[in-house]
Amino acid sequence: MQVCLASTSPARLMLLRQAGIEPLTRAPETDEDAVTAQAAADRGADLPPDELVLLLARAKAADVARGLAADTPDFDGIVIGGDSMFALGGRVYGKPYTPEEATRRWREMRGATGVLHSGHSVFRIRPGQEPREATAVAEASVTFAADITDAEIAAYVASGEPLHVAGAFTVDSLGGAFITRVEGDPSTVVGMSLSTIRRLVNQLDISWPELWS
Repeated sequence: MQVCLASTSPARLMLLRQAGIEPLTRAPETDEDAVTAQAAADRGADLPPDELVLLLARAKAADVARGLAADTPDFDGIVIGGDSMFALGGRVYGKPYTPEEATRRWREMRGATGVLHSGHSVFRIRPGQEPREATAVAEASVTFAADITDAEIAAYVASGEPLHVAGAFTVDSLGGAFITRVEGDPSTVVGMSLSTIRRLVNQLDISWPELWS
């Protein structure tokens, strides 16, 4: 069974490899800002985080699925797409991108608990057949240490790690030492919920061990 990860995220790739899966990887050509803006315009309001991460996960997976159907017509397997956002104090955070924004967020997060929302989309692709899709959203709450110093925040931001990850933190690398509690599937905080992917794969009539390399 072939597996294609619709992402270039090192964390998501690592998760699949640790689970015994060696996927192909393809970067989706999805304009996330445009998709988000269009959805907000259609509704007349911003989407809540659980709906937004699912919308973006589906857009990414669908884009890669279309590409595979066009240039790899013999592909027989699944495409996995995902997206994550962190909600804290009524605000939703994606990637901070700048040191200034990452620093501001970490000062707000210390001693607080937020929720990481992770959208998942799995497409089953077979030659000559219409794709089938299964989707779900997983959530995990994350509590940050209350005694994180400004110097620790500055050093973490200077490492560059938090700039390009949802919520400006990781649980499986440098940021893990500043997190005191995770409630929910821990892999959700890393990049995607493996237990959720397994459930979606089962809905598409695939046994999880079929995906092992």
